[in-house]
Amino acid sequence: MNKKGEQYEDQAAFFLKEAGFEILDRNWSCPMGELDIIARKGETVAFVEVRARSSSAYGLPSETVNRAKRVKIIRSAMSYIKARGLRAETFRFDFVGIVPGRAPEHIEDAFSAEGFGF
Repeated sequence: MNKKGEQYEDQAAFFLKEAGFEILDRNWSCPMGELDIIARKGETVAFVEVRARSSSAYGLPSETVNRAKRVKIIRSAMSYIKARGLRAETFRFDFVGIVPGRAPEHIEDAFSAEGFGF
């Protein structure tokens, strides 16, 4: 990851901590892909994709998470759940978008893993 990407993920992690999340892991990798941030709030574990744009002139960061990227995130999350032996919790996929000079955009339950068989 480049230095800017790391800076944006640091900003997202700080934002999530301030919102009451516990950061469980960052930049967790497996053969299916990478998970930017895995965080817990109460009984919910959120797999958080972080995206940044230098400005919103060409769209919002949330618009950059296409179907192929969502599939990679879901498959990576399934691998994480298995590797960590997580059970009986609520899992969801969140998104944090960063545009310099603006507050982070946090979308809870940004997309679903319906049909993937958690």
